[in-house]
Amino acid sequence: MNDHPRDMGSPEVSTPEPLAPQALFHACDPDLLDFQTTTELADPDQVIGQDRALEALHFGIGMHHEGYNLYVLGSTGLGRRTLVHRLLHANAAERPIPSDWCYVNDFDAPHRPRALRLPPGRGQTLRRDMQQAMEDIITALAAAFQSDAYRIQAQEIHDELKERDEKAFAALREKAARKSVVLMRTPGGYTLAPMRDGEILGAEEFEKLPKKEQQAIEAAIDELKEDLKQVIAQIPRLQREGRERHKELDLSVSGFTLDQQLDELRRKYQDLPEVQRFLDAVRADLLENADQIRGLGEEDGGGPNPAGQAARQLTRYKVNVLVDHAQSQGAPVIYEDTPPYQNLVGRVEHTVQSGTLVTDFTLIKSGALARANGGYLVLDAERLLGHPFAWQALKRALRAHEVRVESLETMLSMASTTTLEPEAIPLDLKVVLVGDRRLYYLLQHYDPEFARLFKVAADFSEDMRRDAEATHLYARVIAMLQRAGGLRPLSRDAVARVIEQAARRIEDGERLSLHMGSLDDLLREADYWAGQDRAEQVEAEHVEHAIDAGIRRLSRIREQVHEGILRGLQRVDIDGEHVGQVNGLSVISLGEFSFGRPSRITATAHLGDGEVVDIEREVELGGAIHSKGVLILSAYLAWRYSNDSPLSLAASLTFEQSYGPVEGDSASVAELCALLSTLANAPVRQSLAVTGAVDQHGVVQAIGGINQKIEGFFDVCSARGLNGHQGVIMPQSNCSHLMLRQDVVAAARAGRFHIYAVTHVDQAAALLTGLPAGRMDADGLWSLESLNGRVQARLKELARLRQAYSNRSGDHAPP
Repeated sequence: MNDHPRDMGSPEVSTPEPLAPQALFHACDPDLLDFQTTTELADPDQVIGQDRALEALHFGIGMHHEGYNLYVLGSTGLGRRTLVHRLLHANAAERPIPSDWCYVNDFDAPHRPRALRLPPGRGQTLRRDMQQAMEDIITALAAAFQSDAYRIQAQEIHDELKERDEKAFAALREKAARKSVVLMRTPGGYTLAPMRDGEILGAEEFEKLPKKEQQAIEAAIDELKEDLKQVIAQIPRLQREGRERHKELDLSVSGFTLDQQLDELRRKYQDLPEVQRFLDAVRADLLENADQIRGLGEEDGGGPNPAGQAARQLTRYKVNVLVDHAQSQGAPVIYEDTPPYQNLVGRVEHTVQSGTLVTDFTLIKSGALARANGGYLVLDAERLLGHPFAWQALKRALRAHEVRVESLETMLSMASTTTLEPEAIPLDLKVVLVGDRRLYYLLQHYDPEFARLFKVAADFSEDMRRDAEATHLYARVIAMLQRAGGLRPLSRDAVARVIEQAARRIEDGERLSLHMGSLDDLLREADYWAGQDRAEQVEAEHVEHAIDAGIRRLSRIREQVHEGILRGLQRVDIDGEHVGQVNGLSVISLGEFSFGRPSRITATAHLGDGEVVDIEREVELGGAIHSKGVLILSAYLAWRYSNDSPLSLAASLTFEQSYGPVEGDSASVAELCALLSTLANAPVRQSLAVTGAVDQHGVVQAIGGINQKIEGFFDVCSARGLNGHQGVIMPQSNCSHLMLRQDVVAAARAGRFHIYAVTHVDQAAALLTGLPAGRMDADGLWSLESLNGRVQARLKELARLRQAYSNRSGDHAPP
C-alpha cells in the first residue's frame, strides 16, 4: 500500500484476512528444550540480559577517583540488589580491611572529642586495655598511698618540718630565759612573761621591781616579741613547704605508679603515635587529678572499693569504639534500609542528670557512613530523599571527604543542652544508590551536584531479546531459582510455559521479561500447586494454575466492570450495526493487574466551520495525548478530503458513559472510523472492536496493552455468546506483541473470534462498514460507491451549503 493514499492514482487498499491462530500466541516449543527437568540444567555462568548494567557496575566499582559513585536504575524486581550485593561482596573480599575508629576525650577541650585511627581489630583491644588499666590504676594508687614506704616518707617530711619549727621556738626560749623572760604557749597563741629565779612574775610582783629592772625586762620582751613574730611568720612557710613536699611526694608516687601501669600499654601500642599521645594526655590528667582518683579506691574506712565500679565513674579516660572491624573479612558492605539523618551521619545521645540532658564523648554513635568507610554503602534513593536533611548530609560528606557527627538540633542551631563537636573522620568509600529511572532523571535535572557526585549510571534492562540461545539461558535461570528456593524440579513443558509467561509479562512475544522477582514468585506459586497435587515435579498445568490463581485474586473489579456491561448498565453493543458508533478498547491498570474494557465511541457531524470537538477535553476529562489524537484525525480529514477547500463541518467525539479521565491516543482509529461512518452515513458493525493510533496520513500505529484489550472484548463477547462474527481490529505493528490467552486462541482457531491486523485506517473502515475504501482518480476524486467517496461527497455538500449560507447572508447584509 502507498504510504500516502491521497496521492493521485493511489491503488485501492485490500481488506485484511483474520490472523492465523499461531500468530496470536508466540509459543515456546518444548521440543526445542534439550532436557527433561531442570535438575539437568546447570546454573547460568553469566547474568542474562544485563550486559550494559554489568559493565557499568564493574566500571563504577573499580574506578577509585572522586565522584565515581553509582546510581543503579531500574524497576523493582529486576534483581538489582542481588547483583549489586554479589559484585560488591566479591570486590570487598579482595580489598584490605579498613581501620577502626575511636573517640577519646580531649582533656584540653572536652567538648571536642578526638578521633583515633587504629589498625583493624585494635579499637576494642584498646578499649579493654584502657578499662583494665584504669581499674588497676585506681587500686594501685590506693595501695601506693597506703604503703609503709609512702607513710615513712610522708612522716619524714612531717618530722623534719616539725623539728625545724621546734628548734626555732627552742632557740627563742633560750634567748628569752637569758633575759629573764619566759615564752609560754596558751590557747590563744604564744605570749611572753617576766621571770625571776625560774618563777613567772605576776603583775604585782613585776611592779615591785626597780624601775630600771622593769625597763630592762620590758625592752627584752619587746625585742623578743619581734623575734616571736619572725618565728610565727615562719610557720606558714614551713606549712607551705610541707604541702609542696607532700605534693612532690604524691606526684612522685603517683607518677611512679602510673608509669608502672601505663608502660605496658606504651609498649603494646608503640607503633601507634596517636595512641602514645593519648596515653601521655591520660597520664598528665591522672597526675593532675590523682587525689580524686585515689579516693575512688578508698572507702571511708580506708578499704578498697570494687575496681569495676570505680572505673565506670572515670568516663573521661574511656575509649569509645565508633567502628570496629575485629570480625571483618575485607572491606565493609553496608546496606542502610532506613537512612534518616541520624542513621546516616551518626548521633550524639544524651542522658538525664538532675533533670538536665547531658552528654559526653562515650555517647557518640556511628552512622552508616562511618561504618562503610573504606568500603561500600548501599542506599535506597527514594527512602534517602524521603528523610529531611539526609540527602544534603550525604552530599556534604562526599564533597568534603569526611563525616562529622553532628546532631540535627546543633546543625539547625536549636540545641539548648550540652553539645559536642567531635573531630571529623576522613571518608573514603563508594556509595551505591538504588532507585528508579524517574528519580535519576529528576536528580539529573534539578540537582546540579548529582552529576558530579554520581558519575556512573547502571541502567538495568526490563527485557531481553527472545531467541533460541536466550530461551536456553532463561531455562537455566529458572533452574537456578528453583534450586535456590528449594522448590520441586520443573518439567520441560513447565519451563516452556514459564518462558511464555515471561514474554506475556513484558507484552512482547519476541522479548522476555527480566523481572526476576515476578519470575521467582511464579515458580514458588507453581511449586505450591504441585504440592497440592502431591506431584514430584512441577508440570505446565501447575504453572497455568498459578497464573490463573494470581489473576483471580486481583480480578474482582474486572468482573464488576464486565458484569455492568452484561447487565446493560454500561451499554456496549456486540451485534447489529449503527452509524457513527464504534467499539473502542481501553485498559484499566490496578497495580500489578490490568484488564481491557470495551467502550462505545460515538461521533456526530453537521454543517460548521471545520472544528472537531473533543467532548472529553471540553469537560477536562481528556488528557493531552488523547486531545492530540483528536487534533491529528481532524487534520487527516482536511488533508485527505478537503485539500482545496475549507472543512465545512462541525463534529463531536466522545466516550459514552465515561465518567473518569481519558488518556492516550489508542482510540484515535476508532474515533476516526466513527466520524467517517457519520459523514458517509455508513453503518458500523458492532461485532468488531477497534484499537490503534493514527497519524495525519491515516497510517495505523502501535499502541500498548494489546493483549488485555483483545481479551477484554473477547470476555464480553464470550459471556454473551460467540457467533463467529466478532473480533478485534488492531495495528499490524502490534502483531509481535500478541501473547493471548489460550481460550482466545482456541476461539480463533475454531473461527468463532477473529483478529484483524491493519496498517491504514482505510482497512479498518472497510472491515467496520463493509464498504470498499475505493481509489482516487487523477482529479483527486474518490469513486462514489466507496466509503471515501461518500465521505468526500458529504464534505463537498457541506462546503456547498456553507457557501450558499454565506452568499445568502451577504445578500441581506446592510449597505
